[in-house]
Amino acid sequence: MSDEQNTGWTGGQRAFGDFAPGMVHYTDRVLFDEVWERPDLSKRDRSLITVAALTAMAKTDQLHFHLGFARQNGVTDDELKEALLHLAFYSGWPNAMGATTVLKNIVENDE
Repeated sequence: MSDEQNTGWTGGQRAFGDFAPGMVHYTDRVLFDEVWERPDLSKRDRSLITVAALTAMAKTDQLHFHLGFARQNGVTDDELKEALLHLAFYSGWPNAMGATTVLKNIVENDE
């Protein structure tokens, strides 16, 4: 990927610095500079899909970032609440409860 296509994403670099250069590269350059920038799905749709996958796997550490990122990508708090309620029936009640707790904390910290 050329430098002109680089989105400037540095989340991996901020998280790991020089500790895990491979993780930094694949997070920043491949996942966010390439996959998230593909044109056939909007970032909003990618965010909803990612929230659903992370909720289904009960990955609350990653959900903290991705719920906030979904909000930045245009998903409303009400849409996220509804998505998490819907996911409770498909991914398990405890997983959705954990994700809803993360979302509640994010929303309340913004108020």
